Amino acid sequence: MRNIADTIRRLKVKQLVNDSGRISTNTRLSILPDFGLNPGRLRAWKYIPAVLPANAPLVVILHGCTQTAAEYDLGSGWSALADRFGFALLFPEQQRVNNPNLCFNWFSPSQTTRGHGEVLSIRQMIENVIAEHSLDSQRTFITGLSAGGAMTSAMLATYPETFKAGAIIAGLPYGTASTIPEAFDRMRGHGLEDSKTLADRVRQASDHKGPWPLLSIWHGNADKTVLPVNMEAIVAQWHSVHAIGERPVVRIVDGHTLRQWRDSNGTIVIDAYTIAGMGHGTPIRLSGPNSCGRAQPFMLDANISSTWHIAMTWGLLDGERKPAVGLEPRQLKEPNYQVPPTKSRSAEAIEYALRAAGLMK
Repeated sequence: MRNIADTIRRLKVKQLVNDSGRISTNTRLSILPDFGLNPGRLRAWKYIPAVLPANAPLVVILHGCTQTAAEYDLGSGWSALADRFGFALLFPEQQRVNNPNLCFNWFSPSQTTRGHGEVLSIRQMIENVIAEHSLDSQRTFITGLSAGGAMTSAMLATYPETFKAGAIIAGLPYGTASTIPEAFDRMRGHGLEDSKTLADRVRQASDHKGPWPLLSIWHGNADKTVLPVNMEAIVAQWHSVHAIGERPVVRIVDGHTLRQWRDSNGTIVIDAYTIAGMGHGTPIRLSGPNSCGRAQPFMLDANISSTWHIAMTWGLLDGERKPAVGLEPRQLKEPNYQVPPTKSRSAEAIEYALRAAGLMK
């Protein structure tokens, strides 16, 4: 006979399936049934490899709209890497009762203010998993796609002391919208604020004074859902927070452009990958070196695995942070993020995205 704990777990999973109306064939994740007060009413899943070293790191992964945690794991390949290299995974998951499209509510102040809503729920999940599995609280990382990327921005701003580093994929800067209409405007590149205002929103989100999490940003230059100008806004927001004045070094990695900014100690504090020709989604690589994940909606084969490169940058793949291999570095002008001039909204967004990508003077 199954023991009581196993029976309760199975009943909870059955209830979750009924609530969501769907279930993925990926059964690698296990439910985290109780992790705190959960004011954001989120669901939580985890993946703990069979062999987990003592004091292992934790990676928190936030799915995009219309996705489940299991689907995002299957597409991105995170649990496969966790098996190979020995680290734990936490997958917060949105519920339809909170958002009919399963988007994290990154645009709602009630869900993105420290001590409240979805950001507090995610913080409670993290505390629970770290305690239960004796993980290294100094090596906690977070990444997410689209709405999950925007919520990654929110977590890095509201709980910066929790994370060593974060990776935002096709996301938006923190605090840039407070309503659904504003959210759609920002996704289209309208109404984004100047770098100082954006940076102040991060500084005012908590009492933290530094050091700040390292940041990796990924965005397709053909993204028509969240325009690439949002990538430049995220760079500007965190460039100001980190107070770095050095010009970025530019490299080519697997055919895509990588800009890197270092602080005064020589540490790379911001990576920004522009993925050539890619639309809205997470870049994956299906074959060849460093391949990882599986193609599905919003998981796009771009001949580069964001999962692999992010994990390598964070020192999760049995090695220290490694420099990207590519062209000889060259210097760019200092980031100069400004509000686009007043024009028609479509012309404004297109022109500014081109300027931000260096394709137009």
